[in-house]
Amino acid sequence: MTNFRKLEVWQLAHQTTLEVYRLTATLPDHERHGLVSQMRRSATSVAANIAEGAGRDTDRDFARFIAIARSSANETDYHALLAKDLGYIDEPAWARVSELISRTRSMLTKLRQTLLKAQAEGG
Repeated sequence: MTNFRKLEVWQLAHQTTLEVYRLTATLPDHERHGLVSQMRRSATSVAANIAEGAGRDTDRDFARFIAIARSSANETDYHALLAKDLGYIDEPAWARVSELISRTRSMLTKLRQTLLKAQAEGG
C-alpha cells in the first residue's frame, strides 16, 4: 500500500483538478449541470482512482486503477476541448489545462507500465 499523497502523479492530478474547478467556475450558468459537472467529475476521477489504486494490495490491482484514471484524463481532455470550441474558455486557459492533463496522462502511462512490469517479475 502506497501513500497516494506522496505520488508525484497524484499531486499533478490534484493540481489539474483544482485548475479544472477554477476554469469551470467561469462557464455559463446553463452549463452547470452539463459540461461543468462532467468536467469536474472526470477530473476528480483521475486523482480519486490513483488514490484508490494506491490502497490496493497488488501491483496488478493498482495498475487497473491507473488505467481507469488515464481514461478519465482522456475524458477531461475532451471536455476541455469542447469548452474551448464552444467559446466558453479562451485558448490560453485551454492550453494550460490541456498541458496539465497531457503531463498527467503521460505519468499515468509510465506508472502503469512500471506496475505491470513489477507484477510480471513477481512483485
